[in-house]
Amino acid sequence: MLNKITGKEIRGIILEQSKRAYVGHIGSGLCIADMVAALYGNILRATSPDDPERDRFILSKGHAALALYAALYLKGWISRESLDSYCGNDSLLGVHPVSELTGVDFSTGSLGHGMSLAVGAALAARLQGSPRRVFALISDAECNEGVVWEAAMFAAHHHLNNLIVMIDLNGQQAIGYTHEVINLENMAEKWRSFGWDAYEIDGHDPLSIIQLANTNNRRAGQPMVLVCRTIFGKGVSFMENRIEWHYLPMDEALYQQALKEVAALP
Repeated sequence: MLNKITGKEIRGIILEQSKRAYVGHIGSGLCIADMVAALYGNILRATSPDDPERDRFILSKGHAALALYAALYLKGWISRESLDSYCGNDSLLGVHPVSELTGVDFSTGSLGHGMSLAVGAALAARLQGSPRRVFALISDAECNEGVVWEAAMFAAHHHLNNLIVMIDLNGQQAIGYTHEVINLENMAEKWRSFGWDAYEIDGHDPLSIIQLANTNNRRAGQPMVLVCRTIFGKGVSFMENRIEWHYLPMDEALYQQALKEVAALP
């Protein structure tokens, strides 16, 4: 069944919780909502967060953690009370995810390093003879960092075809648009040159994400990367492709406008 969890639901929770906590990083969560919905609704094989053979997920761009928390709540893995503690005192739900929280496999937020964690987890699964897969969601800006490409070379060399990386290609980062900071054109071709099975797709098309991620890539002998074209702040007109919404919180008027726009999404 397609879309057991929807990007619209995730976006609504992101807006609600960011407004309640008066915290930014809203646009970063909105742009990956459809990718996270596809993962937790239709891709990840996990009967429970404690299943040792569950697929693993690493949100390398940890500042988009609200999208992950929303999915964990919609999955039934964290409670409403826990969700409502976001950024509160003594809460495990901070701006970046920590592995102490049920459903979070790896603490992340030091950008670029989630890729290495994913490669290590994929290698561990192979050494243990486990069928579990490893998914990592990284940002296009993280591809500015050398550690990402070191991990990519290692994964290809060891034919880690249980590894699927999704790149959030939204074209911007904290201090500017990526083509102005470090321009990475032809992203899919770059990954192919590193030995990866690479596809460029619409990051707001859950069906395409699901179909590609669930292909039996183990036969190909290559790790897979999905270069997902996204719109930063997707679903909220005044946030789309605007650098300032990497940080800013919302006032009441903007919050009400954002809620209306997300409620009107299909």
